[in-house]
Amino acid sequence: MASRDAPSALQWLIGVELKRYRDRSGLTQPQVVKAVGAGLTVGKLGHLETGERRQYPEDIARVMAACGAERHEIGRLTSLAELADSSTWWGSWSDVVPDWFGTFVGLERLAAGEFTFEPLVIPGLVQTPAYAQSLTMRGRRVRPDHSNRLVELRMQRARRLTDPDNPLTLHFALTDHALGLHVGAPEVMVEQYNHLITLAKLPNITMQVVVPERGPHDAPTGQFTVLDFEHARSIAYVELQDGAIYAAGAGEVDTYRESTRSLADVALPPEDSIDFVIELIKNV
Repeated sequence: MASRDAPSALQWLIGVELKRYRDRSGLTQPQVVKAVGAGLTVGKLGHLETGERRQYPEDIARVMAACGAERHEIGRLTSLAELADSSTWWGSWSDVVPDWFGTFVGLERLAAGEFTFEPLVIPGLVQTPAYAQSLTMRGRRVRPDHSNRLVELRMQRARRLTDPDNPLTLHFALTDHALGLHVGAPEVMVEQYNHLITLAKLPNITMQVVVPERGPHDAPTGQFTVLDFEHARSIAYVELQDGAIYAAGAGEVDTYRESTRSLADVALPPEDSIDFVIELIKNV
């Protein structure tokens, strides 16, 4: 969301939640406006649902009550609206980050937990600076003068993993192919492998390696991420060549959740995954 008029990730997330409740109720926007009464128009409700307008707790409460939401559900979403909006922290990098990825970065900062599967390269959140630098320098879609700043952003994202006050709970699965892909010099790979081992020993991080000997899994189409929030329902994210898909519907997210369970079952257990990476170091 580099554009100044675009909603922040927090406003977008609240809007998604509001629309979920309205869809669940079966009410149209005009019907909700009629039920709420004074102070709400169809245009305003549309902006609340898209996040193009800041959602105040009192507006959220009135709309959700009209949609038949329970008191605890209303409290959960109004609490989210009362949070300080930290989702725009990446603004300093907005000139090198496309809007669709900026949305993800903002949502990631708001998330309590994350599951990510990466079959081709080591996930960005757990990359070392040298690995990230080598990877971006080889990419044809990254301008040379943008490479350093993209690496800086990646490292800033990774700080959540060791934040003593608000650490992100991360479960990541990656394939043996991703681990075996040579990125940079041998010393870059050794440093990266050691970094993965160090992270995987932290209490908030789980690493699992997917190997062909363990059989098929339910994520054959590739990379995806599921973000879990304290005050909102989960969002699934799939990165494309030139954009991204955000799955917010309950059924859509459930499909990706099932894939996370399949990967966790098929992949090597966490301890065996650490041993697998240790063996890779010996063969560099």
